[in-house]
This record gives sequence, C-alpha cells and structure tokens, in this order.
Amino acid sequence: MNPSTAQARVIVDELVRNTVSHVVLCPGSRNAPLSIALYDAAAAGRLQLHVRIDERGAAFLALGIAARTGRPVAVLCTSGTAAANFHPAVLEADRAGVPLIVLTADRPPELRAAGASQVIDQHQLYGNAIRYFDELAVGERRAGQNSYWRSQICRAWNAAYGEWRCGPVHLNIPFREPLVPDVDDDGEWFESLEGRPDGARWTELPDFGALPSFVVPSARSGLVIACDTGVQAASEWAELHGWPVVSETGGIGLAGATAISSGAWLLGVEEFISRHKPEQVLCIGRPTVFRQVQRVLSDPDVEVLLVRPDSDWPAPAHNVRQVGQWFDEPTKPADPEWLASWQRADKAASTAVAEALSAEPWPSGLRLASELIDAVPEGSLLVVGSSNPTRDVALAGRLRPDVLVHRNRGVAGIDGMVSTAIGAATVHRGHSYALLGDLTFLHDASGLLTGPAEQRPDLTIVVLNDDGGGIFSLLEQGAPEHNASFERVFGTPHGADLGALCAGYRVPHVVAETLTEFRAALKPAPGLRVVEVRVDRTRHRELHARLRTAVSSAVRAV
Repeated sequence: MNPSTAQARVIVDELVRNTVSHVVLCPGSRNAPLSIALYDAAAAGRLQLHVRIDERGAAFLALGIAARTGRPVAVLCTSGTAAANFHPAVLEADRAGVPLIVLTADRPPELRAAGASQVIDQHQLYGNAIRYFDELAVGERRAGQNSYWRSQICRAWNAAYGEWRCGPVHLNIPFREPLVPDVDDDGEWFESLEGRPDGARWTELPDFGALPSFVVPSARSGLVIACDTGVQAASEWAELHGWPVVSETGGIGLAGATAISSGAWLLGVEEFISRHKPEQVLCIGRPTVFRQVQRVLSDPDVEVLLVRPDSDWPAPAHNVRQVGQWFDEPTKPADPEWLASWQRADKAASTAVAEALSAEPWPSGLRLASELIDAVPEGSLLVVGSSNPTRDVALAGRLRPDVLVHRNRGVAGIDGMVSTAIGAATVHRGHSYALLGDLTFLHDASGLLTGPAEQRPDLTIVVLNDDGGGIFSLLEQGAPEHNASFERVFGTPHGADLGALCAGYRVPHVVAETLTEFRAALKPAPGLRVVEVRVDRTRHRELHARLRTAVSSAVRAV
C-alpha cells in the first residue's frame, strides 16, 4: 500500500469513528486518495457520500446538512481555486456556528516550491473564520503515522463540535503521487493502521465542554426576541414565565400562549413601543433583519440580556448587560397586564395585516409568503432566503409552531441558498420548502445540478421572481428622488428564463400565475421542483407603506 492510500483510508476511518456520517465530495486529481477511500466507505454503508462538481455549492450543501443535523459534516476538494470556492460557506458556518470539517487536498511542498499547476497558498486560507487549522505532514513510510493521522482528525472534530462553540475547521492535506491504490494493493502497511477497539475514537472527547453560563432576567415587563437559534426553547420559557415572545422569523416555529406573531410590525410602531418599552429584553441569537429590533436593543433605557454561545455577541449600542449560553429562572414574576396589552395589540395587528393582504391583488411578496406559510404541511422544513423573503415571512403574521425554519443569517448573504436548501432537505424527515428571491436563485442555480447517482430530496423551491433586486425598493435607494439611478445599479433587471434554466438541469418547473395554481403547486410531491411566481416589484414600497399605516391605526385603537 502506498502512503497516500494509507493516509486517506485512516483519515476516513477516523472521521467515521468521530460520528461524521455525511461527506460532500468534489471531484479532482490531488484529492483522489480521499475520494476513493470515501467511495469505499460509502459502499460499505459506513457514511453517506454526496458528490457535487461545484465547490461553492458543495460547501453550502454540507452547511445545510450540518445545520439541520447539528453534527459535523466534512467537505472535500482538490487544490487551487477549488479550495477558494469553499470560502463563502466557511464564513457563513463561522458566523452561524455550524460545524464543518473542510478538507482541502494540496501539492506536497516540493511541488509548491516548483510552481506546479493548481497551486495557491492554502495555509490559513480562510483566515480567522475557522476554529482550527492544521496542515498534515505528507504521508511517509515511518513509524507513528497511524496515531498521528488519527489524533489530528480528533483535534479537528473537537474544534468543530466539542469545544466552546461549533464552527468550521480546516485540514490541508498534501499528497504525493501515486494518488491511487497500487495495482497489487494487498492492504498491507508496515505497521498497524487499526483504530481503537470497538469503533472508538482515537482520542475520546466530550461533545461539549463546560456547563453553560446563564443570564438571569429580573424584570416584570420583559420581552423575548428569538432569532434563528432556540426559538422553541424561547417559546417555552416565555410561556412559563409570562413574557411576550417575538421572533425574527415571524410566527414560524413560535409556540405557546405568549407568542406574538406580529412582533416585527409592533416593534416598528413608535407610539406602541413608547408605551410598551420593556425593562429588559432577553435576546436569543443574533438579530440581523429588522431595524426596529436594532432600535429596541439600542435603547439606553432597555437592559439587554443576550443568549449567545461565544464572545462574538451583537451589541448595537454596546450596552449589553449580561451574556450567557442559556437563560435561567427570572427573579421577579411578570406583570400579567403587560403581557395582556401585547396580546391585544398582536390581535389587532394580525387582523389588520390579514385583512389588508386578503384584499391585495395576487401576487405580491407578502401575500405569497402568507399563503405559503398556511399551505405547508405539519412538520415541514422551510428554508428562507435573504433579502425580501426573510422579511416577507416574518411580516406575514402567521403562527406555525409546527414548521421548522432555516435561514443563512450568519453573514446574511445570498450565496449558496439553493445548495443549502437541498442539503437541509436531504436530512429532513418530511417534505421541505424553500422561499428564495430570483437573484438568490440565479446566484446558486448550479446547485440544481444533481448527478443521476445522487439523492434528490423532496423539496419544493418557490422563487419570488420580481426580475431584480426588489429589496432595494424598500430601502433608501428606492425613494423617488433616486429613480434615475435605481434600475441600473440597484434594480438590476435580468430577464432570465427560469423555466429554460430548470429544463437544462432537468428539474421540473412551473409558473403559478393564479392563486389557485400556486396552492395546487404547493401540494407535497416527491423529488426536487421549482415553482416560480412573477411579481411586480414596483408595488413593494407602496404595499409595505399601506400595511404599516393599517397596523398603526389598528394598534392605536386598542
């Protein structure tokens, strides 16, 4: 057995022993030893192998799987720009706390020094976005290699998952030729390549380290703001202790008697907030979408208690009072009238939004999000893209505690969302949906490319196609005084034929022109498919303004 083959087989075996059950592979030459070892492990039923030809999409596929399972997923590529294309997903995994084990093959030092093909500097390629970096020594026929290789895999797994916060790690692995097993490979090596008995890790490590620290709420009039993490736990705590709870994902995943589905609207009504300013806000996760949330967290009269598992906490006004990894029992009972006033306002706001949307001509982004949330079956997964979709879902004002939601809000980009959705759906039990804007969809259209031997999940991708950057029409750039520059540099119309694109990837596609067609297209069906809804983005700004007025009037009357 040659050294590259021995090293690759040991690495794959130790990954499996460290509970890695999903690996995403991109084809290449320099990573051939690991590719063959992974194929053999998958054929033996030891892991699930996913093969993709686009490294950026592959990394986001791995991220989606890891985010949904909560377990480390490995992703492998060859050297050069292939490794660079992992970078966007590594950044997202870092900020979102998703455990990824990034394996990049490389040329050995003598070839790098000679200016060989496909060579870049892969040392610390991802900067400080990773929890751990190591370049393994080139495999050699000398004693101690097996224990060294296995130990380093354990170190990487521990850094990705077992220490203070989940996140990405990077192992750069140079291989010398030969890169494939010898023709007469008999599996023999001069020392044992066996791991620990009974499938144990080489180094036993805890899944997590020390017991979590806690924040301790102490206000009678408090508010819980749940972001992507811990929505269910936040709902349960809020109901038990009588605090209203709002979420950046609106009512998806939000449960309990104290759930406020119209929170994104209420926090934007200045008259309401001036009368309902919380003494304390218990913020779980990292808020990234709504400016009204940032304003509440920035208020000097509001104490912010932040549940965040690391030192990278959001502090809009640098006034966070406590940071912890979980929340404890409050020291005071909640004021029941405080909760009741939020509930009355929530009912009024939700009714106003529902009435306004029911009278709104089909289609619009908010109406589409509302219909989608109502239509998805119990237990579904909903992956929500950045920009307008994540806002539309939150502003739709629908409570769906029986639906799971995922968003890439670590760095809140539009990168890799098709691949992320496919990855998350692959490991979800039940049907999955994704709501993406057209630019987000086009940005990762290659994520639709799935080879005939690869698993296709039961996933319906809904594309809100407003032919460009509709989000900007809701921002300062969309104000009438900027009309001259808007279309060219913000609106960016593309005129792409999404149906033809999907046909090229052999993915079923339908345009839902009427509400009836849209509802029919959402019925669960096996496999991957795309439902396109074409929307006029020139109406976005007017609709949002009309809804803000309706909500303000309704809440003022309570």
